Amino acid sequence: MHIYPDATAVVRDLAPDEPVILNRPQAAARAARFFVEKFPGKSLYAVKANPSPQLLRILFDNGITHFDVASIAEVRLARSAVPEATLCFMHPVKTTRAIREAYHQHGVKTFSLDTVEELEKIIAACSDEQGNPAKDLRLLVRLRVSSEYSELSLASKFGVDLADAGELLQVTRQHCDWLGICFHVGSQAMTPFAYVQALERVRAAIADASVVIDMIDVGGGFPSVYPGMEPPPLEDYFSVIHRHFYELPIAYNAELWCEPGRALCAEYSSLIVRVEKRRGEELYINDGAYGALYDAAHVEWRFPVVALEDDLRDPLEEFSFFGPTCDDADFMQGPFLLPGDIKADDYIEIGMLGAYGAAMKTGFNGFGDAQQVDVADEPMASLYRGDRADPRESDNVVSLR
Repeated sequence: MHIYPDATAVVRDLAPDEPVILNRPQAAARAARFFVEKFPGKSLYAVKANPSPQLLRILFDNGITHFDVASIAEVRLARSAVPEATLCFMHPVKTTRAIREAYHQHGVKTFSLDTVEELEKIIAACSDEQGNPAKDLRLLVRLRVSSEYSELSLASKFGVDLADAGELLQVTRQHCDWLGICFHVGSQAMTPFAYVQALERVRAAIADASVVIDMIDVGGGFPSVYPGMEPPPLEDYFSVIHRHFYELPIAYNAELWCEPGRALCAEYSSLIVRVEKRRGEELYINDGAYGALYDAAHVEWRFPVVALEDDLRDPLEEFSFFGPTCDDADFMQGPFLLPGDIKADDYIEIGMLGAYGAAMKTGFNGFGDAQQVDVADEPMASLYRGDRADPRESDNVVSLR
């Protein structure tokens, strides 16, 4: 496969009419090795963040052997892309058919739940033809925790309330070989304290249940770097989690897990778009809210941008984007900083789109095609190169190191 040196080389060679996704296998490999070497437990990749089979293979080859799958489609995809991997079905609400196929056809033993009804569904679906219950289930009770320190909340949809967690843990313990507790502090957690709060709720749930806990899964939420969002070093998160994990009343050989998605794949991809029209400080580009820029439109996420033309001389100015569809909602406020003389037919690279961007592209209004190529240069920002300024000097970042 041809590997381009950078985005500019892609534009010069292809002069593309449609967006082009640039993948950086070396960046994903580096992120995987970082988690494998530095997180004090086992790291599961959250497939929903970017289900690219190429990416799954890269992560597996660099030490990520467990994958968090959230649908039967993801189970099938991951089993095909990385047949040797351990798959964990971590969506708390699943269909009986999905559970049955995952367990009996794809060897999935690990499931999450947050209600007795879901537990009963898992028990029934995993039983053999004679109705004998499975003896090798690994079940995790998902606990609801706060998302107040994260940019995107995941606190309202899933998770058993602390008041009901003890009883659910007791019942679940009777039907599994291995019992864990999992939670999710929300996406892009901007301080390690998010995990401190969550682990204190875990402590209270265990004390109430008085059962043996074999595993704690601190979920995802590990951040990446975006304009205006400079998190502390990931080592700070790992240190805090490790310390509070060992203070829990759990089995002496209990395992610690995490489920990074964004942190493993954000640096994997960027996107080349073309300016189709300029109207003052608004640029009409050929990708948008129904494509890889969903987060830029719907949660006003700011992504790093760079103009790819070598004849632009004006200072940087603030721009907003309109996407290619006929929908007024196809709008990205930004601001995105680009040279003031940018114009129609110029190309822009939008960085840090490996997490959720490529995965959420649709074909709405006939748009959505995007060629994918590999490039050899560095992502626009990185948690893993060791060249970041330490953001802990900022007044609005909590450091627990």
